[in-house]
Amino acid sequence: MRGDRVTLAAFLVTVVLAGLNFVGVRFSNRELPPFEGAALRFAAAAVLFFAFTRARAIPLPRRRGLVGALLFGLLAFFGSYALAYWGLVSAPAGLGSVSFALVPLITAVLAVVHGLEPLRPRSLLGGAVAAIGIAIVFSDQLSASVPVAALAALFVGAATAAEAGVVIKYFPRSHPAATNAVAMAVGAVCLTGLSLIAGERWVVPASTTTIVAFCYLVVSTIGLFALGLYVLGRWTATATSFQFPLSPLVTVAAAAVLAGETVSPNFLVGGVLVLGGVIAAASGRTATRQAAPSLRPA
Repeated sequence: MRGDRVTLAAFLVTVVLAGLNFVGVRFSNRELPPFEGAALRFAAAAVLFFAFTRARAIPLPRRRGLVGALLFGLLAFFGSYALAYWGLVSAPAGLGSVSFALVPLITAVLAVVHGLEPLRPRSLLGGAVAAIGIAIVFSDQLSASVPVAALAALFVGAATAAEAGVVIKYFPRSHPAATNAVAMAVGAVCLTGLSLIAGERWVVPASTTTIVAFCYLVVSTIGLFALGLYVLGRWTATATSFQFPLSPLVTVAAAAVLAGETVSPNFLVGGVLVLGGVIAAASGRTATRQAAPSLRPA
């Protein structure tokens, strides 16, 4: 029972951290080009994770565990973030939040395809209700003039994030700090390459607001993904992924406090739907398989 409470508390913290990250990125992007900001964020977090593993004598992933960490980095920290940042160049942030609210639905489908979880209509229905709730919350921000390419990038980015949570289940579990150290280093290197290819002009932030926002993002990244892997090791991939439809609610609430934005009735109605959908789909889904299957054919 205590273990369940600890896991639930860790999940709720990830929701808050992920929601506040949107506000932090908003301030960070005022000076830093998007790919540079993301690359520096994960590079700094990777260095701190590596330092922690050395100080605590935590072994880094090896063999199949290393393969899993590398794939997790490519999917979670490079592919998903690169696609999301690119899509949000022309798509509004609200639409990006709505697309990533679909992660639980996509995760449920992918988990079935990978053979990790049985098909459960309740999860699909709950995810659909949660996604509708997010759409209502951000209805004022949705635009009909978003390019198809941007929409596709956001959807594929959400699918990539979902796949990252599923794929990691196939590999031996390593310490969350060790897995994140390797994965974030991979993401930082790939994002740096993408920034150079995109022709971004790297800058050194001078604004105190930007520096504070960047430092917060580094610290929150460490907490978010360390706790995320902790929860993922104890809950199913689908249940863990429900941080995505909940975190935008934190974003709107934080924006109301920090930026003086008003909370519309849409937020209240959509919030009820999101919470209802998450409770309906995630309840009774905290069990996870003891042994992860191999990627090799049977």
